Amino acid sequence: MNSSPVTASFDNLLQQLREHLVVGEDKPDENPDVTLRCLWALAAGQSLAVSQAAAFVPGRLDPAAQTRLLGLVEQRLQGAPLAHLTGRQDFMGRVLLASPAALVPRRETEQLGYAAVERLRTLGVARPLVVDICTGAGNVALGIACHVPDARVFAADLSPEAVELAGRNATFVGRPDVGFRCGDLLAPFDEPAFHGTVDVLTCNPPYISSARVEGMPLEISGHEPRLAFDGGPFGVKIIRRVTAEAPRFLRPGGWLLMEIGAGQGDGVARSLARDPHYDTVETHQNTAGQIRVIEARRSSDTGSEHATDQQ
Repeated sequence: MNSSPVTASFDNLLQQLREHLVVGEDKPDENPDVTLRCLWALAAGQSLAVSQAAAFVPGRLDPAAQTRLLGLVEQRLQGAPLAHLTGRQDFMGRVLLASPAALVPRRETEQLGYAAVERLRTLGVARPLVVDICTGAGNVALGIACHVPDARVFAADLSPEAVELAGRNATFVGRPDVGFRCGDLLAPFDEPAFHGTVDVLTCNPPYISSARVEGMPLEISGHEPRLAFDGGPFGVKIIRRVTAEAPRFLRPGGWLLMEIGAGQGDGVARSLARDPHYDTVETHQNTAGQIRVIEARRSSDTGSEHATDQQ
């Protein structure tokens, strides 16, 4: 049976993507078929996230749309992130806006968001106060807000462009009440209302060592903001600042949750366990057995000399 012109064109482009598309391990859902469906829809005038691609049926494209599609495929093969082309990215069951203004939300970071949601549920606070820093596109803050509707959520980022994108995402997902501020880490919240009152503080900090940045895939180093992933000479510069500054804002019994890089877990956990400002440290591993999320509870007795490390 002969294929229709549209099917043949789709099949040819799909074969091209299968042969040449390189997809990073941090974006496991972006296979060639999904990629092509998203780009086909975009050429036809529809922006789709990866989660919406399966339901999309490629239709006939006029000559101008075909030209757009070929250009989009070429851009993707040259390393442009799919989320930058479509302007959409999935995170914690929601579709978000995406752009070069902020790091593209990753599936791996959902572990941080869901850990925060679970922690909030165990706290049993009626209207918990949540602060998310290094918020980027606002994905963790908005993921928490959507899953814990009664939470009062605030977030901040050093990049004005990221804050602007996060604000648009808040409207896009129906949580315009989430407040986004611009500034360095917790500086935007250095006021009495946030001192010693935060129930959960989340952070997905830059944690890639500066030396490794240049060797990262072009899709990341050439298209996403370096500010979002360069963590200094050893990759822990921002992590150390966050763990030192957080106690001033957490209430006794409040929790700090951070995403960390592969291989950093044991060292960060030991450092937190020695810090008298925290009395409990818990770690979360990914499917490969690597610690990628750490939780630390604010001690009610800052004179305590030891903390508990629960693996």
